[in-house]
Amino acid sequence: MSDQVQEPEDFPIQPQTPPGLTGRMRPIPDHGEDSYVGTGKLMGKVALITGGDSGIGRAVAIAFAREGADIVLSYLNEEDDAQSTAALIELAGRKAVVVPGDITSEQHCQTLVQTAVQELGGLDILVNNAAFQRTYADIADITVEDWDATMKTNVYAPFFLAKAASPHLKSGSCIINTTSIQSKSPSPELLAYATTKGAISNFTAGLAQMLGNRGIRVNAVAPGPIWTPLIPSTMSPEKVSTFGQNTPLGRVGQPAELAGAYVLLASNAGSYMTGSIISVTGGEPML
Repeated sequence: MSDQVQEPEDFPIQPQTPPGLTGRMRPIPDHGEDSYVGTGKLMGKVALITGGDSGIGRAVAIAFAREGADIVLSYLNEEDDAQSTAALIELAGRKAVVVPGDITSEQHCQTLVQTAVQELGGLDILVNNAAFQRTYADIADITVEDWDATMKTNVYAPFFLAKAASPHLKSGSCIINTTSIQSKSPSPELLAYATTKGAISNFTAGLAQMLGNRGIRVNAVAPGPIWTPLIPSTMSPEKVSTFGQNTPLGRVGQPAELAGAYVLLASNAGSYMTGSIISVTGGEPML
């Protein structure tokens, strides 16, 4: 991954339709394609990753595969991104099963878990990563439909998936949720999204206590400003042009820079971590 600090001119005007496509981004995000080197931390494990086609999910899928895991990739409809990520998983010598569909459907969430069990032999790691995000200037601009879509994607789906996965998880298995710095420091224009991320942090803490006596760990990662397709597809060109530059590190984060946190939480290195939230925010405090 490059150490170069991105300047505003590195982010040209690039509007996209949500949820956005990786190939249309400039610059192309770094997911660890050329940098992540695995050491067998997840050998023989099976992981289900939502939003695994692009962004943080893609980086996690690459890292998990290179650590030895077979993967079910859940995505909405971004076929090119999903197939590209699946190819990288297979290049690492692991199995990839791609499953398109809407995770706001409980039945589809059940299908995802069943696919992992039937096609890959079980389920050890659930990564609830997919998210719905939109920006609004005023609460009056938020439609009931958008509020529902945000809640159902970001809160209901992790509940559906955790509920479906629970009977198949054994001691040593884990659930990793993607929350956000927005859970603690909400931006007003991300009111709906930030509200759901606060809920996910609370869901993580409660579920960790509920499943702890079975030896199942539940943790979360809280990203700050990360360069993913959600950014150019949901934010104004003005916001995009300087995205991440108000962090103490002075730059946007790359998806590859989060992969290590997910590997830690999924592996034996994180065996005594549950109910934890790892912040990867470029120095922005989680107050």
